[in-house]
Formats: sequence, C-alpha cells, structure tokens
Amino acid sequence: MSKSKNPISILEESFLSLKKYLETNINHSEAVFTASLINDLYKETKSILETCNVLNQDAAFIQKINNCVSPAASTGLLLKTEHFFLSEIIALYDKETANKNEKSQFVLAYYYDALRNKHFADANSVNELNQLVFTDQFKNLLIKIRQENKVSLINQEQYKYLLPEILSEIKNNKRDEILTQYQNFIHFAFDKKIENTSTFSDSLGLNLNKTKTAENKTANVPEEDSLEKVLKELHLLVGLEEVKKDVAELINLLEIQKKRSKQGLKNVEITLHTVFLGPPGTGKTSVARLLSRIFKHLGFLSNGQMFETDREGLVAGYVGQTATKVNSAVEASLGGVLFIDEAYALTQNLSGSDYGSEAVNTLLKRMEDHRDDLSVVVAGYTEPMQLFIESNPGLRSRFNRFFHFKHFSPAELFQIFESYCKKSDFIVSEEAKEKLTDTFELLYSQKDESFGNARVVRNLFEKCVQNQANRIVKLKKLNNKILKTFSEEDIPEPKETQKNVNFSASDETA
Repeated sequence: MSKSKNPISILEESFLSLKKYLETNINHSEAVFTASLINDLYKETKSILETCNVLNQDAAFIQKINNCVSPAASTGLLLKTEHFFLSEIIALYDKETANKNEKSQFVLAYYYDALRNKHFADANSVNELNQLVFTDQFKNLLIKIRQENKVSLINQEQYKYLLPEILSEIKNNKRDEILTQYQNFIHFAFDKKIENTSTFSDSLGLNLNKTKTAENKTANVPEEDSLEKVLKELHLLVGLEEVKKDVAELINLLEIQKKRSKQGLKNVEITLHTVFLGPPGTGKTSVARLLSRIFKHLGFLSNGQMFETDREGLVAGYVGQTATKVNSAVEASLGGVLFIDEAYALTQNLSGSDYGSEAVNTLLKRMEDHRDDLSVVVAGYTEPMQLFIESNPGLRSRFNRFFHFKHFSPAELFQIFESYCKKSDFIVSEEAKEKLTDTFELLYSQKDESFGNARVVRNLFEKCVQNQANRIVKLKKLNNKILKTFSEEDIPEPKETQKNVNFSASDETA
C-alpha cells in the first residue's frame, strides 16, 4: 500500500485554528453545544480512527475499495479508510437538507478535523467555539471541507455508501460497526436516534441482505419429503455408524413420546438441542440438516428448515448490535434447527470484547422463549466444545445430548472420493486406486484434530481433475473413456498431498 501523501488536498490549518481570526468584539450569547458534546465527539472519533486503522492494515480491502474510485478523480495513489468515511459522512450531512444548524455544522467540522488532521477540539474552549461557528470564516471553511473531501466513484448508483457495502461483499465484520458509527454521527449532528443498523441501512437504501445469505445458509425441506426419505439419505452417508445409531435411538425415543402423549400419559421433557463433537469434514452439517427434517416429520418442529451460522453471523463489534444479530438468526430458525458451527468461538473472547457472552445470553433467552419449536445444534472440535458447554450454567442445562463424529478411516475416505467421481462422471483405473489407497492410509496415519476429512478428499479430487485435464488436453483423439478416467499419473504423490494438507491446516490457524 502506498504511503505517499494524501491525494485529497489537506487544508493547511484545522478549523479550530481559526479561533485566532475571531474578532474580540464578537460576543454571540447563544450556546449551541456543550463541553459534554465535545467530549462525546472526542471519544467517538477516536473510536472511528481505531476502526480505520484496522481496515487500513487490510491491503486487499484497501485495493478493492480504491478500485471503485473514478479514474478521473484518482491520482494513482491509494486513499485510506478515513477518506471514504469522511466522504460518506458529508453525504449523510448533505442528505439532511432541512435540519442543518450551527451545531450540525460544528459536528461535521469536528469529524473532518479528527479524521483528516488528527486534531481534537478542546472542551475547555467551548465558549470560544460557540462563537466560532457563527463567523464567516468558519462557514466558508465548511463549504471548502464539503467540496474537497467527497470521493468520486466510478458508479455512484452501484454503491450508495461504499464502505458498508464493500465490507458486506468481503464479509468483513466491521460493516455493522461502520453503520453504527454513521448512526452516531446522525445522532450527534441532528439529534436523531435510529433504532438499529437494519433500520438505518434500509433508510439509506442499502441492500445488505445479499451478504447475509452468503454468511448464513438456510436449508429448506425438499418437496414431497418423508421420514423414510430422510432415513435413506442418512443411511447413504459414508461412515458415521455411531452417529447413525444415536439418531435412530433419538427417533425411537421421540416416537414413544408421541404415543404416550396420545394415551394421555405424562412425558419427561426432552430437549432437541444437541452438541456435535468432532473434527471438520465429518458430516456434522449434513446430519444437522437431516435432523431438522426428522424433527419435522415426527411433529416436534413445525417447518424443518436449518439455518446455518457461526460467530461472525452472531457477534457484532458494537454494544447492542449482537443481540440484534442473534435475534435475526433465531427468527430465521423458528420451526427448525439453528446450526452454529465452531460455537466455542462465542466464548473465546477473540476480539477482546465481551460480545460473545452477550450472544450466548441472548441465545439462551430465545431458546427458552421458543423451546417448543426451535432446536439449536452447536458444533465444533471436541475439547473446545466441552469447555464451551461448561462455561455457562445455561448451556449445561440445555445441552445434554452429544453426538460424536470421528475421523473417517482410509477406506471411508476412498468411498468419499468415489462418490465425488460418481457425481461428476469419472472412473478410477486400478493403478490409480492403489495410489489413492496409499494416499489415504498416509493421511490417516498422520492426521491430527484439525484434519479436514471429506474436505481434504474434495480438494484432492479437484486436483486430480486438473491433472487429468493437463494430461489429455494435448491428445489428438479423445473418446469417452479417456475423458472420464483417472490414471495413476493424475493422482498426486501421497507425500505431496500430505504436505499440502499440512500447509492448508497451518494456513487456516495462522
């Protein structure tokens, strides 16, 4: 990222320095803002600068957002987050055509001075500043600020407010934080309180729902579904014998509960909330989808859909916003299953804040409110998940059913590879089968808790497809058999695959 001078011109002096132009005979008695407001603005703009600093470290984000700048307005140097933030603050200010006054003008000038000059007005000078905002010098400077700090975009129609929309596209969790900071500006400048970021984004005409569907996936019940179809799909899953047994026993229990209820007998309360323990790529998401449909066909859930999310989908970067995200996830899950992957991350305090605990407490309340038509399935590595459940008495009391997912054996890994081949019209030669067998035995013998199982197999399959294409592309005559057959040379060497697996695992945890 370029560290060159700012391509947007910087005014030589901060607006606060204009105090020296105040004539001694100016004595406007009306105080339009207080020292308390100046202190609030200091805290807010310091927080904004911290947010901008974090985003400025993301070279990919800075490049992506600068790609939206009009070539005619660009000097070839990269703008920082502060420039875009200030530009959009000015747009918010200009949008409030009927509400502008000396206070709102002061707030905008304060934001400019903090974001561009790292200069903060002194609350002890509140009297002088209250006089300053009525001077021609100040008003002229404000016009200059608004004219010289708007970022011109290639397509202004595509991006109404660039920062939150780009952050949505790249799934950066700073999006809601930026929106909240925009809300706070409106509150400070125009005394307008906005209920939440969703309401606020709607008022701006933003369409951020596309990101929500990318971050969180909803699996609905297929048409003409039945319990028999679900059980057949479960049976066809590779391996998972212990999990299949646990599901069968749960179905038996629920079936008997239904029959007891029909006979007017009392039942013990059965929780549908479940903990999935085990390494990645072992079918946890697939089984959760099947469970949601099973619960529907047995009459314990009304819809049977599954809503999939994780920490990023539940935890915001600002106080009060986490509860909103959790409530949205629960609303999308009512009548079905809320599946939370890597749920232990909620209580690992990754960001130095306590918003993960806020998410857990909000979730527990909603689970109690909707205990008759909501199932929550939390999933992740065994040890961290056990610590997660023990971290909160509410979690311990609501999650007492555990499904254990184990690593796939070498034979099962080969079965998964063959299933990918079948879906994509490939076959494996005998020599290639031997090499694949050696590969899966090596991977299994050297696996650790983070071994990706089916995900590793999927990556290997895609590598074989690429290798086969590179091998046969130069052949003059291609027939059906050649196009669909993996030969031995299409299969990477076992040690090469093992090396790539270790590299991917270390990269994910870096």
